[in-house]
Amino acid sequence: MVRLTGMNKTSFLGDKPINRIGFGAMQLAGPGVFGPPRDPEAARAVLRRAIELGVDHIDTSQYYGPDVVNDLIRDTLYPYPEDLKLVTKVGARRDEAGAWLPAQLPEELREGVEDNLRSLRVERMDLVNLRLLDEGEGPAVPLAEQIGALEDLRREGKLDLIGVSNVDLARAEQSVEMAQIGEIQNSYSIIDRADDALVELCRERVIAFVPFFPLGSAFTDGPAKLAGDPLISKVAAKHGATTSQIALAWLLARYERMLLIPGTTSISHLEENLAAIDVELDEEDLSELETVEQVARPHG
Repeated sequence: MVRLTGMNKTSFLGDKPINRIGFGAMQLAGPGVFGPPRDPEAARAVLRRAIELGVDHIDTSQYYGPDVVNDLIRDTLYPYPEDLKLVTKVGARRDEAGAWLPAQLPEELREGVEDNLRSLRVERMDLVNLRLLDEGEGPAVPLAEQIGALEDLRREGKLDLIGVSNVDLARAEQSVEMAQIGEIQNSYSIIDRADDALVELCRERVIAFVPFFPLGSAFTDGPAKLAGDPLISKVAAKHGATTSQIALAWLLARYERMLLIPGTTSISHLEENLAAIDVELDEEDLSELETVEQVARPHG
């Protein structure tokens, strides 16, 4: 059940004050998150505008490109604003053709963190997510060894917080028992609530929940499904908002430590996403939105 939180525009990532809508940088790479963007200057313009509008949380990874997105962030924003939180993830790598390959061994996780530090030109990451694989995607690596590798890097001062991504409830529960977890990052949206239990775990443990695909998965035409949903469209018309803004506002109302990182290559879409913070849904809105049709997640 949705719990109203008021319109708090700020929250916390661990103990770090943070604006609740940040920026996910994955789309700044080329097609398939591989190679350079078609228009590098447009990508840099989006990053600059995000900072101008108060974004203080950018989610990235060295394997976006690879290196491409981190290089864009560094070349555009370095030296970084003092309050900017740079969050990355490790657990994968790319081959020369752009295929996604597992990099889950402790030594590979360490290498991934070092690659992010190098490409972003920082000495410490604010948070590093362990991006776990779906079953059968790669060799099984004990979770304790993976979390332990990140804990070692935290003790060395190379990261402040540890997060877990693409995690089921069992592994999330194991993670929070093994380490102080700063966030859980999973697919979640108004049309994909399969991970409601993870949101509740975060609520119980006072951990940030950071949904990727906050507007539904692009692989299942999520944004188009939002626009075509009659209930979301009705609430959007009531508020003079877009369906995407209603979907983001619904997430913000779900949990006070829900932090959003919608991505885009368009300044106008960036501005639209950030304006969702000013959409205040009431009890009637939230009750109606509870019945929005759900979309099955893609497999494979």
